[in-house]
Amino acid sequence: MGKIDIQITRKQKRFLEATASEVLFGGAAGGGKSYGQTVDALLFALKYPGSKQLLLRRTFAELDKSLIRTVLGWYPREIFSYNSSAHVGRFTNGSCIDFGYCSTENDVYQYQSAEYDVIRFDELTHFTEAQYIYLISRVRGANGFPKQIKSSTNPGGVGHQWVKSRFVDPSPPNVEFRGEDGMKRIFIPSLLDDNKFLMEGDPDYKKRLEALPERDRKALLYGDWNIFEGQYFPEFDKAVHVCEPFKLDPAWRRYRAFDYGLDRLACYWFAIDSARNVYVYKELCESDLPISKACERIIDMNDGDTIYSTLAPPDMWSRSQETGQSKATLFMDNGVDIAKSSNNREAGWLAIKELLKLDKNGEARLHIFNTCTELIKCLPALQIDKKHPTDCATEPHDITHAPDALRYFAVYWTSPEPWTDEKYVKYLPDQLEDYRNASPEERKIIEKLYGGKPKNVY
Repeated sequence: MGKIDIQITRKQKRFLEATASEVLFGGAAGGGKSYGQTVDALLFALKYPGSKQLLLRRTFAELDKSLIRTVLGWYPREIFSYNSSAHVGRFTNGSCIDFGYCSTENDVYQYQSAEYDVIRFDELTHFTEAQYIYLISRVRGANGFPKQIKSSTNPGGVGHQWVKSRFVDPSPPNVEFRGEDGMKRIFIPSLLDDNKFLMEGDPDYKKRLEALPERDRKALLYGDWNIFEGQYFPEFDKAVHVCEPFKLDPAWRRYRAFDYGLDRLACYWFAIDSARNVYVYKELCESDLPISKACERIIDMNDGDTIYSTLAPPDMWSRSQETGQSKATLFMDNGVDIAKSSNNREAGWLAIKELLKLDKNGEARLHIFNTCTELIKCLPALQIDKKHPTDCATEPHDITHAPDALRYFAVYWTSPEPWTDEKYVKYLPDQLEDYRNASPEERKIIEKLYGGKPKNVY
């Protein structure tokens, strides 16, 4: 084999030489990210005979049109061959590169028993955090080769927020840092102007990017991580909506709201001040909790707070075909009285927007304690549903639970019901059952008998 002529930019060289466990290369369009990945993959394969790498895109169509075509266009055929049916590239020295994709959340499990020295994500923001976390666990082996996860991307996409939080926000660019989990990371930004080869070969490309709408132009031309297309709550601002915890006034009315499933319980506590500002002051987010255990955790986290009402979605009142009981009944039987909120998604999201909206003094009505980390992470990560622009996308599903819980409270709170002068009291289970089965006139008699309407009627 003759000498391979490889020309790279200064930023691509920095990406190749990065030794951190997790490396992110990218920012603007045209920065040479994908080419840098294929160069790095080739050099690694040649340097470490018998090594294994995985190159990933979100879909096979993207994989075929980008990485595979790039590789087949310039990898020397004397040392490299590609099996199109298995999507595997093999080198004469025993190294191999798997070309993979993960269209759905469950696609990650096709790599369950795999071992790789390096995993490379091209367009990392197209992946969810759950996919990334699972796949990087496949970087392992006792062969002594370096183990890394090397990614490239532009801002935007379903994973924008978690990628920004993991790589961009914690440290200045080009500075290696150690995350809370102890892993060394580095973000290497890349701009179009860094890629002299593209600038010389296609000088009009920059003009085409400059002609884009402002949001796209900032993301693709300048690599701006503070703005991206498709964000449902662009008005969310940590500087405005997140605050340090403080001692709450005992007189403030308090609520809870939750979204429940075995995959995730997301429960939040809300306090309302005299000016009707909303403070989200407690967060409980856990998975794999049966209802009895979920109730234990909620009661334990409540820590004696007097809760005016606990709000849950209407589907909690659907009866199980197997038992004839609803989840709502099971929650109340386990000591957590709940009331029915609305599941009108559009109205709920608009209610959150109203709480986020700034008044003429630049103040918002919604304030989230910085200890509610999952809500702070997930709310700005929600994207617009492309088929229903007034709704949020339901994928990735793992980021929807906390915002849904907030939505159940917000849509309830924006109705006039919370400030009614009517008195609400706690009914015992048999009293509640009588009330549910009563006619309107009979309910008035029961309310008079027990001193008010039941908190948990629905």
